[in-house]
Amino acid sequence: QVQLVESGGGLVQAGGSLRLSCAASGTLFRFRDMGWYRQAPGKQRELVAHVTNADYSEYADSVKGRFTISRDNAKNTVYLQMDSLKPEDTAVYYCYLNKFGRDYWGQGTQVSVSS
Repeated sequence: QVQLVESGGGLVQAGGSLRLSCAASGTLFRFRDMGWYRQAPGKQRELVAHVTNADYSEYADSVKGRFTISRDNAKNTVYLQMDSLKPEDTAVYYCYLNKFGRDYWGQGTQVSVSS
């Protein structure tokens, strides 16, 4: 059974940084594409960043140059380094993993950026 456990959210001032982590279990991590979505109050969930099993990454335009997604296959963990945070980055961030065309989700972690 695939399980994803996120950590690293919190409250930070604008311009600050946070690093989110997502530890996966129950699957051969190195073969899976993974990424992060976020959902702000009253808004639809949006893709933030995605990394393939070949370590190819993509980003939403709104976070390019500020966020970095990475993976450590030895630790079964994907990270999202968030720098130069803005109030509009405030949202619940969800980790996901794709296995054979099905997405699995973490429980979400709150990121709040104050102005």
